[in-house]
Amino acid sequence: MENHRFVLVGVGGQGTLLASHLLAEIGLSLGLDVKKAEIHGMSQRGGSVVSNVIWGKPVFSPVVGEGEADTLIAFEKLETLRYLPLLKPSGAIFVNNHEIEPITVLAGKQIYPDNADIEATLHKFTTKVFWIPANQIAEDLGSARVANTVMIGVVLKGLGVELDYGVRTLEKTIQSRYLELNLRALKAGYEWLAISNHKG
Repeated sequence: MENHRFVLVGVGGQGTLLASHLLAEIGLSLGLDVKKAEIHGMSQRGGSVVSNVIWGKPVFSPVVGEGEADTLIAFEKLETLRYLPLLKPSGAIFVNNHEIEPITVLAGKQIYPDNADIEATLHKFTTKVFWIPANQIAEDLGSARVANTVMIGVVLKGLGVELDYGVRTLEKTIQSRYLELNLRALKAGYEWLAISNHKG
């Protein structure tokens, strides 16, 4: 396959780095060369967290440049806007319909944009936009903390990767006491895209 470049973005505490690790491991299980680069930022203080993952044969650099990302995975809506310039015109955006107000909004210095404004901006970059209620799906399963795994499930379905590759990766990666919940989250995300008739 040609190299497939992922950019994962979120806010500290959302499990962005774990999701990027899972995605990298899934790529390896597919028999691909994988490179990963992480920018932690203020991950422990609610700041932006960015990770690049590249699948291919071979991959020489872990860095995704402007206009190069095939897939942008955003665990928080506003973070999607920050990193849109990295997306290529034919790329796809998977965005968790979840809002975490940054300090500037909490301080009254800025206004958090509404969904219509965010969506209009996203569609200026690509027609492939998937809005996922990942936090709600995760909460229905018992914990919002597995919203990141829900998102990975959706992305795998969107890429046409068999669910079993994700299942085997979770079984190797997640601690046993959290494994069952994460497996259910992965399957729920995969099935959500399968039945949602989402056109992008």
